[in-house]
Amino acid sequence: MEFSTARTVRISLAVGSAVVVLLVVALFVIPANRFRPAIEQSASAALGRDVSVGHLRMSLLHQSLSAERLTIADDPAFSASPFLTAKSVTVGVRLWPLIVSRSLNVTNIRIDQPVVTLFRNAAGRWNYASLATSSNTSGTVAIRKLELSDGRVLVGTATQKRTYDHVNVAASDLSPGSRFPITATAVLPGGGTFSLTGDVGPMDRTDATLTPLDARVAIDGLNLAKTGFLSPSAGGLLDLKATIASTGGVAAIVGNATLSKALLVAGGSPASRPVAVSFDSRYDLRTHRGTLNPSSLKMGGASARLAGTYAARGEATIVSIKVAGGRMSAPELEAFLPALGIHLPQGAHLAAGTIEANLNVTGAIGRLVAAGHVGLSKARLTGFDLGSKMREISAFTGLHTGSDLNIDDLTTNMRVAADGLRFDHFNADVASLGHITGAGTIDARNNLHFGMVATVANPALNPLGTVGGAAGTAIGTVGRAIGGLFGTLTGGRSPKGHAPKGHEPAATSRGNTQHIPFLVEGTTSNPQIIPDLSGVALHMLQGQLGGLALPR
Repeated sequence: MEFSTARTVRISLAVGSAVVVLLVVALFVIPANRFRPAIEQSASAALGRDVSVGHLRMSLLHQSLSAERLTIADDPAFSASPFLTAKSVTVGVRLWPLIVSRSLNVTNIRIDQPVVTLFRNAAGRWNYASLATSSNTSGTVAIRKLELSDGRVLVGTATQKRTYDHVNVAASDLSPGSRFPITATAVLPGGGTFSLTGDVGPMDRTDATLTPLDARVAIDGLNLAKTGFLSPSAGGLLDLKATIASTGGVAAIVGNATLSKALLVAGGSPASRPVAVSFDSRYDLRTHRGTLNPSSLKMGGASARLAGTYAARGEATIVSIKVAGGRMSAPELEAFLPALGIHLPQGAHLAAGTIEANLNVTGAIGRLVAAGHVGLSKARLTGFDLGSKMREISAFTGLHTGSDLNIDDLTTNMRVAADGLRFDHFNADVASLGHITGAGTIDARNNLHFGMVATVANPALNPLGTVGGAAGTAIGTVGRAIGGLFGTLTGGRSPKGHAPKGHEPAATSRGNTQHIPFLVEGTTSNPQIIPDLSGVALHMLQGQLGGLALPR
């Protein structure tokens, strides 16, 4: 027994030594570089692009061939520059067939530090659309595993590209004629991460962009201000989770996104509450047009509906989205107002009220404009004494509004763009003041430029004797105070904007009411109410006031 065992060991050692010697000899007998033309030819045929690799070396330990360089040409219709370059490439091979018959059987491919350029032309076609669409490509499993490690991908157009770093892609059991699993991760422009997990295939023989895909996508912490997608004044942090189901040239994209610290206009500041969006979209990969099916936008307890279209046109993506929100809680939306460049006066808060908004968001991403109708009902702004602002003008000393401002109803047509806001047909019923009509802007530095007219009961024409109790007293006080204001506004402007005494025309009157013009300037956080000495507001709003006769 001991003799038999010893003999077996000796035989095993001899066979093992022979194999080692054979492998070592193979390093010299089989020149690895002789396989370079075969590798380049088969890869070029499979991809439909010229492929070249550097000098090959063989590794018996890892059963592979490696080269210090890899280059894949771009579609000549797009660029003469390479589609992909890589620092090195390693090709796994079956060692025994290589030694015995010098046949090359590839098992896996690893590409290290590749740089890939993806861009689309003015017609919307991507430069990778023709990749691997050759009829020479086999339908059987050709590669057990493909890896791209620590790469960089440039995505965009011929004139504008964005960089995705530390890109890692892994796919297994690749075959153009079948479905195969894939994973991908990347660091996004401006920070944040991207990940994709799903299945791809079979490859579309006419256009690689039409290849079916079922995947889960996640974006975490994308800083929109640094991506270049939006205007320089906009920003926010985006988190997104979605599923993509693409087949027959149409991609269904469904998911949820959260935008934190949103900033939409110059002069604004990040919103203190995140915005949550649930979306359902369909995108036609052939026409490059998409539809946003009814989706929702929420901020706390306030919600709105979204629907519309979008399309890729040259270097821009054009959108047309309708935003409709009814009876949204004003206190819930207060945290979002700074993102629009609206900063409530210091110490003031929206304690009650509802907001209705119907807006159309249109234009190219990065230059979006939102315009439409906005209404505010039964609102209470606490911590803001309108009367004290008006009493800075001596004629308003009789006006007392208290520390809360109650707005029964407010409507306006609003336009929001990156450079500021515009309000037209501004109409408000303020319990302590009367009816206010106006128009104006909030610029990129939060400066207010509004012309306003307050319409109040004319005590000279209607003594208010028929209005009883506190209501009559309040209306009379407001009417006298505002009437007295306009009675001091003629004869030229003093250094502080007050009219000198002794030049006191009557306020503009019509019927039993008085129309008192004034300007609102300063900033949104510190508004200043001053007399309209030049009649700017009256001329601006004459049409809205129903043919109001202007003073000469």
